[in-house]
Amino acid sequence: MDMNLAAFERFAVHFQKGDLLFCEYEPGDAFYLIQKGRVQISKIMGDIEKTIDILQPGEIFGEMAILEEAPRSANAVALDDVKVLEFNRANFEVLMRGNPQIALKLLKLFTKRIYDQRRRFMILTLDDVHAKVADVFLMIDESQPSKDVGTGQRVFYTTPDDIGHWAGISPEKSREVLQHFVSQRRVEIYQDRIVVRNINDFARFVNSRRKR
Repeated sequence: MDMNLAAFERFAVHFQKGDLLFCEYEPGDAFYLIQKGRVQISKIMGDIEKTIDILQPGEIFGEMAILEEAPRSANAVALDDVKVLEFNRANFEVLMRGNPQIALKLLKLFTKRIYDQRRRFMILTLDDVHAKVADVFLMIDESQPSKDVGTGQRVFYTTPDDIGHWAGISPEKSREVLQHFVSQRRVEIYQDRIVVRNINDFARFVNSRRKR
């Protein structure tokens, strides 16, 4: 996110690798903008903790505490030594009033983040691991602005490990599922890309596995 936030350096907070920034279900009154390091967002589903996202510098998290005054919906852990800008309701209002351009960018980012989180959660709620992987391709396809709608074939410049990350499964399991799709002639795997031969076939498959 390209914004000049030098004036808000006084809101900087530092965390060491492994520190818990907040945990699921606890009250929240602040959101964070990452300046340095990576933050892992995870959620307890059943008896398993599943990674929802790995956030990089420039990304925000914890915004629902400001937007909905809701308890934390996930855990946040520092994967590196992390520096964030911490905004509570009071200094967020100062930011919004004093920097309308930044405020507009943040509001657009909030909207996208809310959609992205809900879309990723839809993947994690699938019981069928093959459907999880197929739904990752559908999610990525939804965000691609340029695509030939006249054909079902899609090219994704991603890796099996990345697909596993989005699906909440191990890289090994992701490669196993993708090889199954290769044997079915549904995907082709290359060094720098994965080709889905018919994205509409994946859409039908995922819809058949999603709980009604």
